[in-house]
Amino acid sequence: MSADDLKQTFRQHSQAALTLNIGFIGVVNGLFSALYGLETATAEALAAAAACDAGYVRRWCDAAYAFGYLEVEGELFHLTPAGAAMRPEAPDSLMPLAVQSVLSAHMAERAAGLMPGGERPGERVLGERETVLPWFGPMLEANFAAFFENTVYPAVPDFAEVNARGGLAVDLGCGNGWYLRALARRGQTLRGLGIDGFADNIAHAAALARREGLEGRLTFRQGDIHDLTLDEPADLIAMNRALHHVWEKDTQTLFAWLRGNLKPAGRVVIWEPAWPDERAALRDPSRRGMAFQNLTEHVQGNHFLRPEEIEAAFRAAGMAATVHLFAKGNEAVIVARRYETDGA
Repeated sequence: MSADDLKQTFRQHSQAALTLNIGFIGVVNGLFSALYGLETATAEALAAAAACDAGYVRRWCDAAYAFGYLEVEGELFHLTPAGAAMRPEAPDSLMPLAVQSVLSAHMAERAAGLMPGGERPGERVLGERETVLPWFGPMLEANFAAFFENTVYPAVPDFAEVNARGGLAVDLGCGNGWYLRALARRGQTLRGLGIDGFADNIAHAAALARREGLEGRLTFRQGDIHDLTLDEPADLIAMNRALHHVWEKDTQTLFAWLRGNLKPAGRVVIWEPAWPDERAALRDPSRRGMAFQNLTEHVQGNHFLRPEEIEAAFRAAGMAATVHLFAKGNEAVIVARRYETDGA
């Protein structure tokens, strides 16, 4: 490939990033949703509907028009199909791509600055951008909720077994509570407890549970797994893309806690990106994002795990585990069971 070809390729990459940046601004400020409700509007009318400054909105409309989110007739703007799809509430919303783009840029900047000295400031970096953190849970829900309900849940019979006996499911690192809400929709007797370290996530999760009429079965509280006591043993303890956040701290103590807080015949269900055994696998387009994220996870004190590492940790804790692979092997769900004859 010639130098000119390389430049052209990377200009195209840059244009794609700018497209998502414009989308992010519209998502965070409710501009796509507001214009969808208005159908057509001037920039000033859209600014009023979204409670935003008219000067900013006028310039955003020009940029959104330039990147194909809006069409205009005279001074009246309306959404294109791409703009309508960027609404967070749209089916198969493009919102997660916009949020991930801006989050990735933030994490890349932090990794670049921290690399010379080797500092790893931890989870607090996720809260450094006030416009990003509130969208982290909705991004995960839009990316994974339908996949969980339609693909993972039917393939893992343990979920239905816990639902059948009206058990307690505990979600560690629950975010906005999407996983427990999905479980509760599939089973009418299951109870859920969500734990998260961010108070804003807990408030959001509780509000969404109320909106879906699930507040009688789902509760949420702020807490840290390293200083956490359950009021009763659980039938299921879940960690969804959260285990790697605590793996490096004290794996042996963590897995002993998981086993010790289960009822007999209870399950632990871990869902993690499946880090490949061979580096060459990272060249697959479906894994490139994982390779980038593993770099930025290092900023937070984390790293992605191979499924066999998780299985071995369960085995060391006295629990047999089964690995389920999904999405061309890129997603791993590991289920471990505490047998009824186990001791405390």
